[in-house]
This record gives sequence, C-alpha cells and structure tokens, in this order.
Amino acid sequence: MRALISVYDKHGIDAFARELAGLGFELVSSGGTATFLEEQGLQVTRVEDVTGAPEMLGGRVKTLHPRIHGAILARLELDDDRQALAEQGIEPFELVCVNLYPFSSVAGRLGVEQADIVEMIDVGGPSMLRGAAKNFAHVGVVCRPEQYDPVLAELREGALSSETRRALAAEAFAVTAAYDAAIARWFSESEFFPDQLTLTFRKVADLAYGENPHQTAAYYEEVGSRRHLLSRVNQLAGRELSYNNLADLEGARRIVRELSEPAAVVVKHANPCGVAVATTIEEAYAKAIAADPVSAFGCVLVLNRPVTGELAGLIAEQFVEVLLAPEFEDEALAALAVKPALRILRDRERRADTPGERDYKRVLGGLLVQQRDSEPVSAEGMQPVAGTPPAKQWDDLLFAWCVCKHVSSNAIVIAKGGHTLGIGAGQMSRVDAVRIAVEKAKELGHDLEGASLASDAFFPFADGPQLALQAGVTAIIQPGGSKRDAEVIGAVEAAGAAMVFTGRRHFRH
Repeated sequence: MRALISVYDKHGIDAFARELAGLGFELVSSGGTATFLEEQGLQVTRVEDVTGAPEMLGGRVKTLHPRIHGAILARLELDDDRQALAEQGIEPFELVCVNLYPFSSVAGRLGVEQADIVEMIDVGGPSMLRGAAKNFAHVGVVCRPEQYDPVLAELREGALSSETRRALAAEAFAVTAAYDAAIARWFSESEFFPDQLTLTFRKVADLAYGENPHQTAAYYEEVGSRRHLLSRVNQLAGRELSYNNLADLEGARRIVRELSEPAAVVVKHANPCGVAVATTIEEAYAKAIAADPVSAFGCVLVLNRPVTGELAGLIAEQFVEVLLAPEFEDEALAALAVKPALRILRDRERRADTPGERDYKRVLGGLLVQQRDSEPVSAEGMQPVAGTPPAKQWDDLLFAWCVCKHVSSNAIVIAKGGHTLGIGAGQMSRVDAVRIAVEKAKELGHDLEGASLASDAFFPFADGPQLALQAGVTAIIQPGGSKRDAEVIGAVEAAGAAMVFTGRRHFRH
C-alpha cells in the first residue's frame, strides 16, 4: 500500500504518517513535507525518486507528473488501466493526504506584495486532491488535519469503506472549490459586480435551530473575508448562540460601531428598541433600557465600553439574552453569574465595518447583491430647509439619523438628549411609522417636547410630520426629494420647527 503525503500545514502529520507506516503504507512525499517527515525519523520515498525528475521552477513543479497522477487516477477494475500501470512500472496510491497553500490568509494581510500572493496559488495540491477525489472508488483523500484520527481509526479495522471514501471526496471537492473561489475573488477585486460571482462559505458552528424550532440552521463565514461576525468575539459564559441571537447581534453591532461616545444598543427582532449615548456607559445603559423597557425583555444588548461590577448588577436585573462589550471586570462577571443562561461575549474588534463589503439577499433561484450601506453619518452636505436647529438639537438629529439607518423600513426614530424615545419600524405606510413612534413614546411617558425625528426616506405628504409636530417634535431630519417637499416644508415652518434634508435615504428591507 502507498500513501502520498504533501502538506503545507504540518500539524499532526508526523503522528499520522507514523501510524500509516505502522499499518504497512509506503510513504511517498515531496519537498518540505518529505524533509519534515525524515527529520521525525520516518522512512520516506521522495517524489523525485518516483518521477525521475527533480523539482523545477523553485518548487512550482514537483508532483505534476504521469507517475504521480497515473498512480492516483488508475481505475483498478479496468484491465487497460492495470496494464498501463504495469507497462510504466507505476504502483497505485491507496491514500492521498494533501492540504493547500494558505492563499486566503496571505491575501488577507495588509501590505503583502502581489508576487507573494501569487506564489500562494497552489497548483499541484488541488490537482492531487481532485484526482484522488475523482477516483474515490479506489483512493481515500485526506485534506484536513481533523480527518487524521477518524481515517486512522477506520484503517486500523482493515480499510476505508466506500461510504467513507465518498464522504472524503465530497469534502476534498468542497475544499478545492472554496480555494478556487477565494482566488477568483482576489483577482476580481477591482470588479465589484463581476459577471461570474463566485462565493464560498465555511461553517463556523451548527446552531440549535433557525428562526423557529422546526428549521435547522448553521452559521458560516465567507471565505476570503478579513473578518466575520464572531471572528474576534470570545464567549465567556452562557448558552450556545442561536440563529436569532446572531441576527440581532449583527444589527446591534452595526449601530454601536457608528457611535463614539459611551453607547448602549438594545435590539429585539433585528430592530433597535432602545439606543443611547451619554457621558458614562452606566447612564447610556439606563437610558437605552428606559427607552422601551417592555420591548427590551429578552434582548441583545451591546455596549462600547467595559462593563463594571456596578453596571453588571443593573444588567442582571433584566432579562437579557446576549450581552456584548469590549471588556468585563472580574466583579462584573461575578455579578452576572446569577444569570447562567446569559450569553456573555467579549468583543475584541476595534475597527468599523470592512470597507467594500457586499450585501446579499437570497431570492428564489438567485441572489440580490448590493454595496453595503456603511458610510458613516456626517452633517456634511446636509441642508436646513426650514428653520435652523440649535447646536444641541443638531446632535439629536444626527443621532436619530444614525439609528434610523439601522431600522427596518419604513423607519421613524424620535430622539432627545442622546437617546431614543420612540421607534416605528417596518411599516408599509410612513405615516403609520410616525404614529407608532409617537404613541410608543407617549405610552412610556417620554416627554416629546423639543424632540427630534428622523425618517429613513422622504415624506410623501405632510401628514407624518404634522403628527410628530403636534406631539412636540421641533426638528426633523429626512432625505427630501418628494414631489410635495414644498408642502412638507410649509407644514414644518408653520409649526415654528426646523427641518434638515440629508439628500440621501437609508432604506433597510
């Protein structure tokens, strides 16, 4: 029996190869892998001794040879294939163990030269994996260190079953497909919407279930992306994260990354129900919860400052599903220990969103793709069209506009003093979104006098602004662009209020 071993990641390969040798396999290996195994005291037949040809072009060519690929691809049930092997003096391989150059990790680093990235495009490795996977009827193909133990366990019993060889082949083809997709993505970086969009995702975790218990679910990271939702997150305590937890966590993190002051974001069912900034994180948390304490029940809570013991004690009084913050004091973790189900996450990410990311939305038989709406909120280019908001109200207008950007359309956010008072989300009618935001704020006893309102898109009629103005709102921020802008501006001016046009809308469907 013969095993071909050629790996970049040498973790565990010495123990794997040693046991293969003990099971009677001749070890055939190339380049650095052969040297490594020899240094571990293993007897290795080098690829160049099999092919009769030395490595070429700085190692670019070493396994691309008929004596290697013939040994991998031979259909041993066919007389012609067996005769061809005999004529050429080629012995078949029963096992091929290959892992690939780390293209994605090198291409994802900053400041790497193009030539260095190109050298991480593996040619021989994928060829061997694909060949062995194609010939799974006779060859077992191993492409990840995690497969070593189960493969060895089955070999100890005699041989790999046809079911195992087929499963290994499926994984090998998935690995080579993902590898090629990452390379294609790198080459097409200058083309945001290429004619052929090749995406591949790697499973990070199985989830208990999906949005509902009858739906299965898992979380995947996009291969080639520099970061993902959980890439720099440590879970310190609590149950496993669920599908809904992750969906809400995504929404909350997007908001908090746009806020530089101490900030607290409370999200429920993918929409914020309370957002606040303040001089301290404790104050921000209190305001965010007070914005809508009923909706906050069972929420995802994201903070952008460390959690103190005092703050943790307050959080422990609430029913919070997920808590994410940059750090937790020891006293905070002790205080939160009374909530063993609470998922406590430490966020080590210090950067904003990855620039140039695409947004994807699955539709029947296809995918909607767009540039992510990730530009930071700024007053630059905004135009007061009615009245002049005082400086303090400008702060509230920009804060409300920032939050509104992350609320499902049609979206209305009413804010005052750096925290939300009422949010109307996901309504088919914009005036209904205003009505919900106003009524929600009133139900909770919030004082709307002097409050600011943000609308994610223009008001088609004056009825929405009039509802808010009658409730006490004195400043409005919206994109503008309606045929009835003059009518809306007139209603705001008649109420002695101010209004700002942003010239940009923020639909989120």
